[in-house]
Amino acid sequence: MLDDLNVIAQRDPAGALGIAAKQPEQAVFDIKVVDPDHDHRPITSVVVAGMGGSALAALLVKLWLKQELKIPFEIVRSYDLPGYVNENTLVIADSYSGNTEETVSALDEAEARGAQVCVIDAGGTLEKRSNEQKIAYADMPAGLQPRMAVIYNLRALIAMLANFDVVPIEKLDEIASTSEWLFQESANWGPEVPIDKNYAKQLALQAVGKTGVFYGGTLTAPLAYKWKISWNENAKNVSWSNEYSEANHNEFIGWTSHPIEKPFAIFDLISPLEHPQILKRFEISDRLLSGMRPKSTVVNLPGDTLLKQLLWGSILADFVSIYLAILNQVDPTPVPLIEKLKVELVA
Repeated sequence: MLDDLNVIAQRDPAGALGIAAKQPEQAVFDIKVVDPDHDHRPITSVVVAGMGGSALAALLVKLWLKQELKIPFEIVRSYDLPGYVNENTLVIADSYSGNTEETVSALDEAEARGAQVCVIDAGGTLEKRSNEQKIAYADMPAGLQPRMAVIYNLRALIAMLANFDVVPIEKLDEIASTSEWLFQESANWGPEVPIDKNYAKQLALQAVGKTGVFYGGTLTAPLAYKWKISWNENAKNVSWSNEYSEANHNEFIGWTSHPIEKPFAIFDLISPLEHPQILKRFEISDRLLSGMRPKSTVVNLPGDTLLKQLLWGSILADFVSIYLAILNQVDPTPVPLIEKLKVELVA
């Protein structure tokens, strides 16, 4: 089925696979900060308010720049802000649609507390508000599902953090430098590449009919979260994620009380840059759970930098989950139940 281009076209009418294939272009997109002027007040903490794919981009920034960020950096996925937010906090309201109600609420609270505020979006309420109030904002190209715009969002976050002197603007060049390599790698996952040579198709076939479980380490936990997002929204296939070593302190035991015939597909997302003890935990956990859960599939992340590894794994997640959607006989693009939920929340 996955080598039948007619079937793929029928089950992917909005061209999600084509959008996935173009994601490396996002790494070189020229993000502009509109109304960039500010009063240069000292910034002593950063809070990114965002949900889903927007939160994911912030998690990637926090991990990638862990050693370079010299002030606290927190991601808020709720309506409210931490108590420490004040006039020296940079609050970035990040919503691809520009209408995410939790993010709008957080921006309201940030303004009430006198925080330094800015916006990242692709239109909607937040962009209108930014224009009216002359709030700095970074505008992403519209028309995508937020989960497919993560690299746009990553660039927008770096551009905004650089605008407020939190990180150097040269970090945008590091993202851009990954584009050509990502194109070369992801070309191997396209629909015209047959199953026997296509890693993404192989992983999808391995997972069909099962619940996905994704484990990352300290360096790949946000990537495991990305796979969970893509599995749920592209493939319409429930999944969850966790990270080592936290998973060893609770979830590890949860696997032990039932027979091996569990309908799960387990994936370990592994960076060779991980702490040696984390790498041991992946191997030992799978060995000790032998006979109690399905054996994990190891996805080794290539690339000579952590950034390359994370972006490679993020694009692969979309390809695999789109192929899984095709196998599940569902359209990978729309998320109608989420849209219905949003309508009912404001009713």
